[in-house]
Amino acid sequence: MARKKRYLTASMADGYVKTIGPTAAPFTHFWRIVAQLENGKTEVFWGHAGSLKEASRKKVATDEAARQRGWTGFDFEVVELTES
Repeated sequence: MARKKRYLTASMADGYVKTIGPTAAPFTHFWRIVAQLENGKTEVFWGHAGSLKEASRKKVATDEAARQRGWTGFDFEVVELTES
């Protein structure tokens, strides 16, 4: 039997709300990187993961990306997805 499709919602601390779906994927967490570029602009990267551990591993990769791309700084956030 096929898995039920559902909508998942991530509510970030700054008030940003991201809705994912309809999906049957077993996502539990949403991650977001807001990178500050040398020219003063920002760039946003985001994704979803099946566990907090999987989402948190993105932080290590983000440290390396910041060095390679010359970001002046970045904010990394992980939140739990809620079904809606």
